[in-house]
Amino acid sequence: MRDVPKAATTSDPRIEALLIHREIEEFNNAYAAALDEQRLRDWAQMFTDDGFYVVISRENADRNLPVGLIYCENKGMILDRANAMKTEMFAPRYLRHIVGNLQVLGEAANGDIRARANYVVIQVLFDRPAATLHQVGVYYDKLRRIDGALKLAERRCVYDNLLVDNALCLPV
Repeated sequence: MRDVPKAATTSDPRIEALLIHREIEEFNNAYAAALDEQRLRDWAQMFTDDGFYVVISRENADRNLPVGLIYCENKGMILDRANAMKTEMFAPRYLRHIVGNLQVLGEAANGDIRARANYVVIQVLFDRPAATLHQVGVYYDKLRRIDGALKLAERRCVYDNLLVDNALCLPV
């Protein structure tokens, strides 16, 4: 992830908005690549120490119910999730994350940036010839700068599909 040097900043808010949008886009691309390549420790490092991560159905999100398929309240839990993948048994698979329609929703006084983006996860099981749609949803994010780099302070993955085919063994 490339940090925008202070000399490159401008007082034009349109330019600043474009730079932030592009930086978050690059962050999401790196996030997707880490998951697609199953580099789960790299994925976990994309969160702040107090980072929150949940994969939750739209039905539960709309009702403000906290129960999700994956629920991590801090980076320690996120790292546990990443490390547990070494011991879990599941059919080998390839995943492809497609992230788009990024919207930067605003910046709080403390510098936290709110954003949302649509995501699609396509899955290919090694023993099946066809790719399947695994999950479709929206990332609701709170990003924070730590040592000049963006990190996720919160990522809520709200999926639209009624059922998640197979098991949700890998993060989205």
